[in-house]
Amino acid sequence: MRETVPAACVIPTRSRAAVLSRTLESVRRQSSWPSSIVICDSSVDQSTKEVCGKFVDLPITYLRASAEGAASQRNEAVTRLAEDVRFIWFLDDDVLLEPECLERLWYAIQDDFRLGGVNAMITNQQFRLSGRGGRFFLRLIGGSGDLSDAGRVIGPAMNLLPEDRDDLPEVVPVEWLNTTCTLYRREALPRPPFRDRFKGYSLMEDLALSLEVRKRGWNLANVRTARIVHDSQPGEHKRSAATISRMELANRHYIMRYILDRRSLGDYARLALLECFQLISAVLNRRTWLSFPAVLAGKVAALSDILTADDHQ
Repeated sequence: MRETVPAACVIPTRSRAAVLSRTLESVRRQSSWPSSIVICDSSVDQSTKEVCGKFVDLPITYLRASAEGAASQRNEAVTRLAEDVRFIWFLDDDVLLEPECLERLWYAIQDDFRLGGVNAMITNQQFRLSGRGGRFFLRLIGGSGDLSDAGRVIGPAMNLLPEDRDDLPEVVPVEWLNTTCTLYRREALPRPPFRDRFKGYSLMEDLALSLEVRKRGWNLANVRTARIVHDSQPGEHKRSAATISRMELANRHYIMRYILDRRSLGDYARLALLECFQLISAVLNRRTWLSFPAVLAGKVAALSDILTADDHQ
């Protein structure tokens, strides 16, 4: 008999009905189901609602979003949950769950009352040590330059993915969590979970949230045996290189200064070094060099935002 995990699953989506259908099918195949699934949809048509209607066996509630954006849609879904919901499972709409994923997340967070949140191992997105130059760069911006950097937040709010090795324990402490497939205790979350500054694509909103959970005294962990594939899909929100570039720098600075409280000249020097490295990488990469002018324009716009905006609210 399938076990029900007392957690509400929250999935924001926009105009990706076919992709969402695959994600819901992978949820359907889990050994355990969440007690409820809230789909918060900002699509321009009815296709997503129609997909939800096909999964009549799943405990789905369809919610039409009042505002577009991953963070705002998650916030809106959370406000609709009953107060007695104690666990919230954030799930992206382009995730494929491997067997027993939710069950393993659930048992991990139940086994340690100090854990505020746990996430799954993304099998196609993991920490990899690059060459000598890459390790040197990690040391320059505040890391160790070795495998111990996995799952850390180093220097100017640079968040590194966890690693997957057979000699690691099943549950590995980390310094941040993404929202791709993450189970949080509701009491560990701020209300609302995501700050108002994270709009649209909401880049790095997951980093900000998990760091706030840590500041509230909770631990975080990656559950290596709870596994997913993140089948990342294109979308309207990813088409503007300038917008993404601007958001990345502005949000990274915000997290560095106002959440991590890293405000020294050294912190800003490391931030500048990281941004320069990204610009150089965009030029040298054959797939991205054509977008370099847009990326540079985005960075310049972000600098203007940082210098003129009172963004600490």
